[in-house]
Amino acid sequence: MVSDSISRNRLAARLDAAVRAKDEPLPTPVFVVDVDAFDANAADLVRRAAGKPIRVASKSLRVPALIRRALSHDGFRGVLSYTLAEALWLEEQDVCDDIVVAYPTVDRAALTRLVASPRAASRITLMIDDVAHLELVDTVRASTAVPVRVAIDVDAGLLVGGRHVGPKRSPLYDARDVVALARTVLERPGFQLAGVMTYEGQVAGVPDAVPRQRAKSLVVRRLKDASVSQLRVRRTEIAEALRPVAELGFWNAGGSGSLETSSADPVVTEVTAGSGLLVPGLFDHYQAFEPRPASFYGLPVTRRPSPDVATVHGGGLVASGTGTADRLPVPWAPAGLHLTGLEGAGEVQTPLTGHPAALLKIGDLVWFRHAKSGEPFEHTSTVQLLSGERFAESVPTYRGHGLAF
Repeated sequence: MVSDSISRNRLAARLDAAVRAKDEPLPTPVFVVDVDAFDANAADLVRRAAGKPIRVASKSLRVPALIRRALSHDGFRGVLSYTLAEALWLEEQDVCDDIVVAYPTVDRAALTRLVASPRAASRITLMIDDVAHLELVDTVRASTAVPVRVAIDVDAGLLVGGRHVGPKRSPLYDARDVVALARTVLERPGFQLAGVMTYEGQVAGVPDAVPRQRAKSLVVRRLKDASVSQLRVRRTEIAEALRPVAELGFWNAGGSGSLETSSADPVVTEVTAGSGLLVPGLFDHYQAFEPRPASFYGLPVTRRPSPDVATVHGGGLVASGTGTADRLPVPWAPAGLHLTGLEGAGEVQTPLTGHPAALLKIGDLVWFRHAKSGEPFEHTSTVQLLSGERFAESVPTYRGHGLAF
């Protein structure tokens, strides 16, 4: 279990030993990925995908070496990027030759680069859900000689009691509207319809086995079951309506939290995963799988304001989203430390309580887990890759490559 104190304290010992073994002191925070856990998570994701290829969600990694590492595993194929500029960089660096941009883009500079490169245009697929996205592409090119690949993003939310449950993404819901946009793509010069995406975030991204929240978790699981059933019917209806109109190259779905149900849908040809490789705090409590945390950052103790409090330097790496307590970082190793209610995770200091606090000395490292995957690496240029008891390699993040996506 991820909450096992013994395994967390062993992790702290491994991480501390790896830091001490470095020839030169590491600046803090020290950002680490345990590649042994990463590889084990990759194998488990492939098992859960049950034969469907997994597209790597790059926003959940943001480290080119880790994207390459994921793609080196049998069962992984292609990248789901989060911006077109990122997709262009990955293509130029030959990280991947099959990249789908997960979100519609209005980046005119990046679009100009795309339509100027036949190779990039053949390897990158844009996401659309509105004719306006096609029109914007046409404003940056004088010719349609280089065809642009597009995929249609279809809303995968649950409709229950007149309410929409799920991410507020595409305006396309019914087969009629999807087919209408598909026909527009096919009739418009300079475009190719490559595929469809249906991301069921209300299934893939919501914990459903949270300790001390049994009633809420039960409701979440029921909503997930209803969503899976409803979406399977709707995917079939949309696929049947599209069949006489276009031959699709792929139908993408799911995320790390929904691989079993997404891959079981016969309409779906590929699934996506990213967070399941690093397992941030928000992915601890899923009924479908047991996570192996693989991403950590270490902060030094700089103060002992009282015998039962240890204060570390910095720490306020709060995740995007709802602004609730589950977006705060988790003091993970040594086990038993807690944020305080008054200060939480601070920009310049973070006081910690719990029984290990009394044992920590100034200069000791406390290891945290971020709530979301990939986001911590926006705060560093370098990540240490932990293998066994040693850091096997230091690798640059996107920031380390001088990139800001």
